[in-house]
Amino acid sequence: MDTVDVVLPCLDEALALPAVLTALPPGYRAIVVDNGSSDGSPEVAAAHGAMVVRESRRGYGAAVHTGLEHATADIVCFLDADGSLNPRQLPALVRTVQGGADMAVGRRIPQGRGSWPWHARLGNRILAALMRKRGLKVRDIAPMRAVRRERLLALQVEDRAFGYPLELLIRAAEANWRVVESDVTYRPRTAGTKSKVSGSVRGTLRAVHDMAGVLR
Repeated sequence: MDTVDVVLPCLDEALALPAVLTALPPGYRAIVVDNGSSDGSPEVAAAHGAMVVRESRRGYGAAVHTGLEHATADIVCFLDADGSLNPRQLPALVRTVQGGADMAVGRRIPQGRGSWPWHARLGNRILAALMRKRGLKVRDIAPMRAVRRERLLALQVEDRAFGYPLELLIRAAEANWRVVESDVTYRPRTAGTKSKVSGSVRGTLRAVHDMAGVLR
């Protein structure tokens, strides 16, 4: 089996990283992109066998793109480092890409109370509806995805903040990519960690603002 790289953008996820990294399937290589953590996340990631890359520019898109630049595998996956997504579901997305899809994305299905606050779910629903109007049949602006590295680099996604996932889908639609969405479990994030986006109404509004800017 060929190695698959897994990019995990990270900001203060020391409590979540051990479980996330140990759950990666064999052959899946972790690239943890530290985005300015102050809780020892880089050291925890390295202790659990991950490649650690530091990105000083704050922003989801900056961390994701830096991880992509450091990846070398043909297929690259992207996964939040907070424990909300199950790394064991990555192979199903990878098989979808190997089967001919341009990109496989996970549609989050909440498991447990508090896994997806109402304000974050509402913002996601609105943005997904806008994408469907553009012809891309998705229900989630998903943080879990698999794609061939060279093809993603060729899309030249420019946003370096929270608008990155939406711009990625827009560019994929414009390139007539076949994007396949499948259900993945979405659990409450690891206790003691806090979401930079969905953890508050303010965080959600900031993310929606960044994404709305991409739509202009």
